[in-house]
Amino acid sequence: MVIGVVKESKEFESRVALSPEVVKLLVKKEFNVVIESGAGESSFFSNQEYLDAGAKIHTREEALAADLILKVNLVTLEEVAHMKEKSACMSFMYAYQHPEVVQALNKKSITSFSMDAVPRISRAQKMDALSSQANLAGYKAVLLGANRLGKIFPLMMTASGTITPARVLIFGAGVAGLQAIATAKRLGAVVECTDVRPETKEQVESLGGRFLSVEGVEGVQTEGGYAKEVSAEYLEKQQALIREKIKEADLVITTALVMGKKSPILVTEDMVKSMKTGSVIVDMAVASGGNCAISEANATVVKYGVTLIGESNLPSLLPVNASQLYATNISTLVLHLASKDGFSLDLEDEITKGVLITHQGEVVHEFTKKLLNT
Repeated sequence: MVIGVVKESKEFESRVALSPEVVKLLVKKEFNVVIESGAGESSFFSNQEYLDAGAKIHTREEALAADLILKVNLVTLEEVAHMKEKSACMSFMYAYQHPEVVQALNKKSITSFSMDAVPRISRAQKMDALSSQANLAGYKAVLLGANRLGKIFPLMMTASGTITPARVLIFGAGVAGLQAIATAKRLGAVVECTDVRPETKEQVESLGGRFLSVEGVEGVQTEGGYAKEVSAEYLEKQQALIREKIKEADLVITTALVMGKKSPILVTEDMVKSMKTGSVIVDMAVASGGNCAISEANATVVKYGVTLIGESNLPSLLPVNASQLYATNISTLVLHLASKDGFSLDLEDEITKGVLITHQGEVVHEFTKKLLNT
């Protein structure tokens, strides 16, 4: 089997699907790996490093002619046009948002696998790219917020006086939120966190954060490791709780996502107005509509004296580590699904069933099929 890796063309993207270290592993397993020249440059991986790992360096068109295309982001229509019929691709797809690409894949009977659909089960942990990238994003969000904040995080006692610690408020105790808590605590901040899932309280507290509970209404249940959309009553009570807390916060980090839907608005414009001048909001959900009503995608703006950071691709700001982790995730999935001789798909296997989006000219992924109404 020939695996092809091309340079990512999406704006603000610095990652690459395979690192030289992982290429070496795949070559050892007798896969042939073709890398587009310069594909790893934004991640600081040179062509020579890939050559030393056993890959071949070719043009974009030659890489796209492989049996399996590995990417970080969804293949484009232009890339599909250059792919072989009945070949395969694997990447973050979010296929339900891109019906035109799904249609193009089916037209050429291209089998596609989505990294954002890896099931949250124990034996798939090493394939869980959403978690690996969210972990880095949570870390980077705190650093970006700290950089724009006009004060330090830790308590500091000096001859000139005592500096009180910064207060950080985090929305969401998923992978990104928990890493943000840990990072902010390491820097010395007082950290509070709210989440729709009451079972996350123990995790928040284990990292030294204070969990803000919404009283009088049940939290949301989870499905497959993902939070489902909450009720209007819950959001109303949650907002009443944080309306007071946000006034005290120096840095607010929002991470709330709902799979397949627009992100919920957790920080209203009035809440931003109530915040202290010089405080900062990092909206980690901005790519899905944003948790803050007035944040802007891929922009840092100041409104009502509050700095709003809307970086849509935080892992890409750490391309070396992000690419290394993603390469491990995607190669582990490849090795689960294929050998040097090609794919051997067990359609009853939970992992295969979870990640397989299109196959033999049809959409076979139930969640995607439902959202696309196919």
